Amino acid sequence: MVPAADARIRLAPPDVGAEEAAAVAEVLESGQLTMGPKVAELEAELARACDVEHAVVVSSGTAALHLAVLALGLEPGDEVLVPAYTFPATANVVALSGARPVLVDVDPRTMNLDAARISAAVTPRTRAVLPVHLFGRPLDWDAVAEAVPPGVALVEDAAGALGARRRGKPCGGLGVMGCLSFHPRKIVTTGEGGGVTTNDAELADAIRRTRHHGIEPRGEFEIRAPGLNYRLSDILCAVGIPQVRRLDELLAARARVADAYTRRLDGLVEAPSADDGDTHGWQAYVVQLDRRDEALAALRAQGIEAQIGTYALHRLAAYAGAGDFPGADAAFARALALPFHSQLDDADVDRVVAALRPYA
Repeated sequence: MVPAADARIRLAPPDVGAEEAAAVAEVLESGQLTMGPKVAELEAELARACDVEHAVVVSSGTAALHLAVLALGLEPGDEVLVPAYTFPATANVVALSGARPVLVDVDPRTMNLDAARISAAVTPRTRAVLPVHLFGRPLDWDAVAEAVPPGVALVEDAAGALGARRRGKPCGGLGVMGCLSFHPRKIVTTGEGGGVTTNDAELADAIRRTRHHGIEPRGEFEIRAPGLNYRLSDILCAVGIPQVRRLDELLAARARVADAYTRRLDGLVEAPSADDGDTHGWQAYVVQLDRRDEALAALRAQGIEAQIGTYALHRLAAYAGAGDFPGADAAFARALALPFHSQLDDADVDRVVAALRPYA
């Protein structure tokens, strides 16, 4: 029997409330709706959270990735390695920048890029790697860095990893640039939005320039190369600022829910985890099980929102023929995202686990 609509368990509603509403009202009353002080305020908070010198906010996580790739100055035919299992934006921005995305398989256990497979994918045209901290699990950054030759740029797709740490260092601050997303399913949301983090002042200026039509960020009005409009409005920045300031609180709330799931699911499914010494960012709680499709249908039939993990890129028409990727195939077939947000209580978790149990 399907529960009443008010008993539905949501997949990932954002953690926003009165503080965000008041901040938006303040911006509306100011009349400065874009390119105002809230942009710089959010950027300062993000730079602090990721322990970097610069953060530049933009209109989406995809915009962040696109601008980061453009800032590398790639030429047609240059290659960028991307995981074969990730949201398509990671590869799309490479293709749309005129370079060639080269898919590399993932470890089916962690669902992150398999560093052991990187060396075989490197060619003389390899210019960058876009590794992803998938679902907030920090990847083995040292292994990835050791697998590529000097001069190959490492750009983090940290879209779901704000708050995550690899060996104590914040994700988003590990590579030459880091790319964040503030989509509603992320720990910090602005509705839509993103950011690029870096310690390189020249790269930061290149991102600022290109997000604003190519206009030079300092001095007289000048456009030396065409740019885009990837700005993030002050209204949306106002939504994100109070959340970044309570990032530790939001992460602790998600870690509590993750622990509740993990204890109840022990021995039933492959539960998500992080390496010893790492802090999971808990963007999502994604389990793996053989009867994933049956479990997904059953959860939805009982009023429990759930979703597949993400996509095996080589199964999409845009990237068909890229090769065989058994790790990505396994993750695509087995990964299931359970309801996961800070408002879940023990009764909700019990209900999800009970619905999942027959298929584990």
